[in-house]
Amino acid sequence: MAGLGTRFLPATKSVPKEMLPVVDKPLIQYAVEEAVEAGIDTIILVTRGNKQAIVDHFKPSDELEAFLEARDKPAILRMVQGILPSGVTLIEAIQEQPLGLGHAILCARSQVQGEPFAVILPDDMVRAPAKGCLAQMMETYIQSSSNIIGVEQIPLEMSHQYGMAAVEQDHRGFQRITRLVEKPPVEQAPSDLGVVGRYILNNEIFDYLEILGKGSGGEIQLTDGIVGLMAEQEVLAFRFQGTRYDCGNRLGFIKAMIDYALEDESLSEPLRAHLASRVD
Repeated sequence: MAGLGTRFLPATKSVPKEMLPVVDKPLIQYAVEEAVEAGIDTIILVTRGNKQAIVDHFKPSDELEAFLEARDKPAILRMVQGILPSGVTLIEAIQEQPLGLGHAILCARSQVQGEPFAVILPDDMVRAPAKGCLAQMMETYIQSSSNIIGVEQIPLEMSHQYGMAAVEQDHRGFQRITRLVEKPPVEQAPSDLGVVGRYILNNEIFDYLEILGKGSGGEIQLTDGIVGLMAEQEVLAFRFQGTRYDCGNRLGFIKAMIDYALEDESLSEPLRAHLASRVD
């Protein structure tokens, strides 16, 4: 979460992009909830170090809680107290320079402490009502112990915005990645499967990230580290069930806002009426 959020300026001049709300919860809370649902008990927030609002969001607020209790609002009080569930630890890691996703993950190496870990990019919201995207991926990780990358089909003309993966199915029914290219032009894309912001990685990825130079865009790319890892470990592609919203751009963010609001009983009917009137 160390980006500057320039696509949402001026709103993100003083408010971190990850704190922009989709209906009534900020992007980062959806990401944390998805991780907790998947059984993760330690959340590492990689930030620039100046996003105190994010950390504060997950801390208890004695004043607010006392106010809600005095006003006899138990439902809202429980919601506020449950923003960070009991038993879940929140840690901040600092990325002092914007050197890419691979570098951001390196900044969390000491906190990961030699374990396998998951990566969630809050910009990529996945609405999966039955089971969250990461929980789906965790089932495959438990079966395989392999590195796993979330993918979905994308229009090939957008290949320059994604890591692109070629896959082949193995005897277990898993999709093994055979080739991975970071942000290729259309003619060099190995398939129409684009990598999205969900990963489960074994700890050895750090060794490859440490020796990487700058890649696409002049940054240390996670994709390039995974390509190196593929020489010694299996990397699987996972086609999740659900709808992904690219909340790193304004249109994707608005789509997420509308779809989540349409699922809210208190908003759905008047919102549908409003949308219908605007379409007319």
